[in-house]
Amino acid sequence: MAKPSFATLLGRVGLDWFLLALLAMIGLARLWPKPGMQTGPLSLSAFTNYGVSLIFFLYGLRLNFDQLKVGLRNYRLHLLIHLTTFILFPLLVLGARALLITPETSLLWLGVFYVAVLPSTVSSSVVMVSIANGNIPAAIFNASISSLIGVFITPIWMSALLSAGSGQFDLESIILKLTIQVVVPVVLGLLLNKQLGWFAEKYKGALRYFDQITILLIVYTAFCESFAMNLFRNLSVADLVLLAVGMLALFFIVFGFITVISRWLHFSREDRITALFCGSKKSLVQGSVMAKVLFPGSAAGVVLLPIMIYHALQLIVASILAKAMANWKPIPQPVSDDSTTR
Repeated sequence: MAKPSFATLLGRVGLDWFLLALLAMIGLARLWPKPGMQTGPLSLSAFTNYGVSLIFFLYGLRLNFDQLKVGLRNYRLHLLIHLTTFILFPLLVLGARALLITPETSLLWLGVFYVAVLPSTVSSSVVMVSIANGNIPAAIFNASISSLIGVFITPIWMSALLSAGSGQFDLESIILKLTIQVVVPVVLGLLLNKQLGWFAEKYKGALRYFDQITILLIVYTAFCESFAMNLFRNLSVADLVLLAVGMLALFFIVFGFITVISRWLHFSREDRITALFCGSKKSLVQGSVMAKVLFPGSAAGVVLLPIMIYHALQLIVASILAKAMANWKPIPQPVSDDSTTR
């Protein structure tokens, strides 16, 4: 029997070339920051702006009204997922603020809170639900709606936090920019689904690479400015290890909460799996896009660091859990003895 390749071994634990490329972008930004700091219509920063709008236009093309209509029916599942994503996550991080924040790590803590208020992922949530044999239509619905809700909820949360600290945060301007860059392309793609949806579906593999390359460029440009301003000077290896441990703990706390609540609500096996994966994950795509608008200065690289770590860990852990859940057996329901009525 042939030995599995290195790429196959990485895939078994949820790792792929993209995660390694993210690390490479950070290293490249440290060694060669100049290209990422240039401005103008042909700069890398401008290209990422165009790329983001195209990503969400293509995302809209893959949606259709029929899927959204079907998804509306299971309101208890939707409420659990979105309340977890946009309420439980932020409250947990706010509750731990006193334990985590110091003058040296205040910017990093801002990034942790940013992770907490981000929407759920789309593609990887659906993939994990599919692997675990969950409710795929519900996963598509909730992941899609989460991305749209996040365009408004994430800036509102960040506005509440940053305004309390500095008193300056132009919420209306930020939501307007995100609406133009994200919501409008999604709606346009959704309206053109019947005419061009086949294109996005047929070439979704190639288009996924375009999505990933755009995110890599966003990460590169963000870290170029942060390295140029020497914003990582106060971060030690111990800080990064603690950050990774904290991100992993946050994932499992939310995962455990959803497990308990979904059992209490007597969700089916399929709905419980969907709630677990859609409610516990956070979107690097949305995080990268919104960071360009919310943190336009040199701080974007530091703020993005927690979501990059969370993204990597959630893929590894979720992949392992999804494969284990694929072997779950449905719990047999007790059969009542109604022989006396016969």
